[in-house]
Amino acid sequence: MEAIPAISQPQKTFAAIENVPGGLFSYGGSTVWAPVRRDIDQAIQTVFPDFELRYVNPSSEAPSSTTGVRMLLEGILDFAQTSRALTQEELQEAEKRGLKLQEVVVALDGEVAIAHPSLNIPGLTVDQFNDIFAGRIKNWQDVGGPDLPIQVYGKKDRDSGDWFTMVDTTTEAIQKIANDPAGIFWSSAALVIPQCGVKPLPVGTSADTLVAPYQEPAVPTAACGEQRNQVNIAALRSGQYPLTRRMRVVINQNGQLQQQAGEAYAALMLTDQGQSLLEQSGFVRIR
Repeated sequence: MEAIPAISQPQKTFAAIENVPGGLFSYGGSTVWAPVRRDIDQAIQTVFPDFELRYVNPSSEAPSSTTGVRMLLEGILDFAQTSRALTQEELQEAEKRGLKLQEVVVALDGEVAIAHPSLNIPGLTVDQFNDIFAGRIKNWQDVGGPDLPIQVYGKKDRDSGDWFTMVDTTTEAIQKIANDPAGIFWSSAALVIPQCGVKPLPVGTSADTLVAPYQEPAVPTAACGEQRNQVNIAALRSGQYPLTRRMRVVINQNGQLQQQAGEAYAALMLTDQGQSLLEQSGFVRIR
């Protein structure tokens, strides 16, 4: 099901949004949203101090889109943040519980593969990217690199297959890649491109159309810290960089404060102010 914005006519500023409820509201979900929670939600609360937002981690596993939706269905969260569409299983579970969920797309994110800085390849085609993470390409030699078995890192909530070495978080994966010349992992452009010690890989539909997910020229490894690579927003927006996904606010349409809170949050993200701040955080605005 495709997302329908919570407001028919997006506004310019946070302050222009009406019907923002007062109270303490719990939210959570995909770690892709971490820059939003860090940078943008504080700006929202400056304008609407009574609209209190509390981030809630799952009790016994790493946060993800999956845990966010499950916690929303269980009534632990008032709204959820995801980096993928709801699955049929999630929609069916919502129906069993008598719930109706709405997804509101608020931005685009790039899917970026990172490797060790020593890896000397120009990049990957989309097919090579998919084949590596599907376990079909097993040696860097097969994509123009050294004769070295590929060590594919995956997240427990997202990936499966005996070719993966599983990690709990993107942070852990970044640390692994920084110390493993054979390693590769993919995650959000906003999360991995500014990181030191890893190499984001250009991707294209073919070997002669590779596009960097970062703004060129790349920051040299020795300079990282004083400078950081920035997301190539223009390439993600235009589609030149071919791997993107949609960021969604998932709302419980129960006619109560939870629905009002979720709709208000999505509306805030869709304002000109919210879209500008999303772009500053490394995401692609949709309006």
